[in-house]
Amino acid sequence: PDFTGVTATGETVSLSDFAGQTVVLEWTNDGCPFVQKHYAVPPANMQGLQTDASESDVVWLSIVSSAPGKQGQRTGAELLDMNEGRGATPSHVIIDESGDIGRFYKAKTTPHMFVIGPQGRVVYQGAIDSLASANVADISTATNYVREALSSLTAGEPVGVNATKPYGCSVKY
Repeated sequence: PDFTGVTATGETVSLSDFAGQTVVLEWTNDGCPFVQKHYAVPPANMQGLQTDASESDVVWLSIVSSAPGKQGQRTGAELLDMNEGRGATPSHVIIDESGDIGRFYKAKTTPHMFVIGPQGRVVYQGAIDSLASANVADISTATNYVREALSSLTAGEPVGVNATKPYGCSVKY
């Protein structure tokens, strides 16, 4: 489903702006230990996925649905500084303080990942990987569902796993 949001730089973007492209939606909250796991340096798991995605012309939208006064709520400048400091390179960071976009997609956790194929349909939604823990060491042995979905789309193959149970901290609506 289409949505429109304001980015950390003050731009207005809509999902429909990226029609015909693969898009990743990542619900994020920097105060969540499960998000911290995937942004830890090393191994910079989320950053690596973002870099690989951009090299394949995949649009990466990080969405912060934390309400004012709740964990993870940040100004645009704070989000941009944070991403620069940790080497994150999403295409856009959308500030969704109202939670409208998150509720529209029924985002439950941070991270909660959605991959939208070029035809505009969600081809994967759920956990980033197969090990529901906040332990950085688990990244190397986990199955990364987002990477698998993106690889399948790039190869013109159907996505093998379409949905998993998301894990992490609750979205702070």
